Amino acid sequence: MQQESGVARRWHGWTAGVAAMAVVGLLATGCADKEVPAAATKPLVPAAQLSISPATGSQNVVPGSGITVTASGGKVKDVVVQNSGDTVVGTLSPDGTSWKSNWALNTAKSYTVTATAVNSAGKTVTQTSTFTTLKPAHTFDTQIAESSHGTYGVGMPIQLSFDRAITNRAAVEKAMQLTTSQPVVGAWYWIDSQHLDFRPRDYWPANTQVSLNAHLNGVAGANGVYAAGNLSQTFTIGRSLIVVASTRTHRMKVYKDGKLAYNWAISTGKSGHDTPNGTYLTIDKGNPVEMRPADIKKGQPGYYDLKVPWSVRFTWAGDYLHDAYWSVDQQGSENVSHGCVNMAPANAESYYKMEIPGDPVTITDSPLGGEPGDGWTDWFLGWSDVLGKSATHQAVQAGSTGSQFVDPATLAATSASSPTTTTFVHNAKAS
Repeated sequence: MQQESGVARRWHGWTAGVAAMAVVGLLATGCADKEVPAAATKPLVPAAQLSISPATGSQNVVPGSGITVTASGGKVKDVVVQNSGDTVVGTLSPDGTSWKSNWALNTAKSYTVTATAVNSAGKTVTQTSTFTTLKPAHTFDTQIAESSHGTYGVGMPIQLSFDRAITNRAAVEKAMQLTTSQPVVGAWYWIDSQHLDFRPRDYWPANTQVSLNAHLNGVAGANGVYAAGNLSQTFTIGRSLIVVASTRTHRMKVYKDGKLAYNWAISTGKSGHDTPNGTYLTIDKGNPVEMRPADIKKGQPGYYDLKVPWSVRFTWAGDYLHDAYWSVDQQGSENVSHGCVNMAPANAESYYKMEIPGDPVTITDSPLGGEPGDGWTDWFLGWSDVLGKSATHQAVQAGSTGSQFVDPATLAATSASSPTTTTFVHNAKAS
């Protein structure tokens, strides 16, 4: 009886629950014709906000400040810059919230910047800024030693000269963009306030095409002095041709494309007229070149005035590699010249016909040290010396897509070796 009663209680409890549910159902049915609250709507996404610098209406804008576009509450979608000068290119930040022009703006130009941003809902907003850059009272010009589409040796530096002293040197270095058909590591460095060179860490890879785009227009080279324009030049590094001439062994080794091609007998400068040590670069040549002694006057003993065939210059002071038909008997055993490297006629002709400006010439074993600046003496410097003369103290990595400045400490060690792909450090010291 107790068990049955318990079952009944459970049953009746379930029945009561059903009845209660039924009542609720009836109540709900009874309210079906009343107003039902609408489902909650998503909050609206605020429109993105844009900021453009320089602000519209700005005048006498400093060109080096460039253009900056910033988006808040969204991302920069598009930036269009209109002006009558050079095309403006820029870089979008990794998070897409800002855009910055890559180079200085042109001087004395009007710019119109139209920027578009988009928020997370896909809604776009556009803003425009129009401004003008300053017209400088003073400008500087830049020249490059390399000729358009010229061909140069593997030691040739890029040589830039300015018609005014440059004090804002880091800004000038940073305006340089190099493109090379083969990977190259090098650095920009200052010879003095008006001369800037780029030298690769080791000799250029043979057969490399090099393009320089100097984005200088708008760069302040000194206080109140701005570049008058940009500079672009393309040239080629040719085959490798390297000379190593010993004043002690009286031999001149010629390496072509990394292999020893010739080992010729030579005569170099006699005592008091020693050929100076150092890794030089060939500068120019002539067939013939008129040569006279700098320290002996006409009519005095030892004076000469000769038209010398097959002559290739490597110092400003007048040191050449040349045909010396008059000293063939001493070549290979004795130094008898006034500082030049004497060769037999056939050898001198062969070298002359192979040479192009920028071919390395290393003189060794001389008691006379080389004089920096007497010729193209960039290779007197070791790699650390080059970096020390840079305003940025940064290395440059160049390739087919352009160049970038990098910390020298991050570079892989060089695998180059002397004499075919680099030269030895402190090569200009007296032996």
